Amino acid sequence: MPNYYFKEIWTPLKFFGIHFYRDDEDRYWIKVWSYPRRLLTKS
Repeated sequence: MPNYYFKEIWTPLKFFGIHFYRDDEDRYWIKVWSYPRRLLTKS
């Protein structure tokens, strides 16, 4: 399993429990409430 380093991207959706992240390979991930992160886009 590869290790990723995530940086959270601030959006107003964060107030509703939707978080966006960018990893070290410039791919975007989404996390909704307490569910695990999932890949949003593939590059």
